[in-house]
Amino acid sequence: MPLVPVDDVEIYTEIHGEGPNLLLVAGLGGRHEFWMKQVPFLSQHFRVILHDHRGVGRSTANKVILGAEHMADDLIELMDALDIEKAHLLGHSTGGAIGQHIALKAPERIDKLILSSSWAGPDPYLLQLFNARRQVLINCGPAAYITMGTYLATPSWYLSEQIKSPRSFLEDRIKAFPGLEVELSRLAAVQSHDLRTSVHKISHDTLAMGAKDDQITPFSFTEELADKIPNTTLKMLQHGGHFAPMTVSQEYNQAVVTFLTQSET
Repeated sequence: MPLVPVDDVEIYTEIHGEGPNLLLVAGLGGRHEFWMKQVPFLSQHFRVILHDHRGVGRSTANKVILGAEHMADDLIELMDALDIEKAHLLGHSTGGAIGQHIALKAPERIDKLILSSSWAGPDPYLLQLFNARRQVLINCGPAAYITMGTYLATPSWYLSEQIKSPRSFLEDRIKAFPGLEVELSRLAAVQSHDLRTSVHKISHDTLAMGAKDDQITPFSFTEELADKIPNTTLKMLQHGGHFAPMTVSQEYNQAVVTFLTQSET
């Protein structure tokens, strides 16, 4: 570590804290840094495992993905390489899609499951939104694409305080851009993820959590997951947008710990 061989790539991995294993699985961006507001708190209760998806961050570059199931297979192999027999899994957005695949194909590897701002399958709203994001990326370039995604995912009350210098704010994100082919494959994975006819087979204690003001995966997607998956607790955050783990981290973190530890007391 931190580079762990998995299939045809090396996956960047970090482990923080001690206790029950907890996998934090990022969304479309795929980088472990997404969880930096969770790690200090959650690592007081759990052994927190983070990774960069193939093709992004510090993992092997220039690797396209073939869908959410492909990334789920990578994560299962990463667990094998780290001798992690079983873990809680918290997946945000696309990370939740990855979690759904693992819960269905390798249920014995997951203890409790948290699906954060995720979805079981697309609807016209999501498909049109991601078609637009795809076109912005192709026709306008990474800077416009990253700006669009950031404004969609982040409430203005939070974002206006973060962007002290728009140029430097964008430069940091553009540096992390994985390349057109890789990003298009990731967008395609979002649009193709559809387990609506299967998620009812998930048997784990599950928390479906999302924000009321999420513009990327509206709360109706979270409600659908809760309706379809047995043994699911539904949690609505009143605000925070799609990036609720970042924008309302204290409330978010407490909800995670409460759910994961409630049966242990």
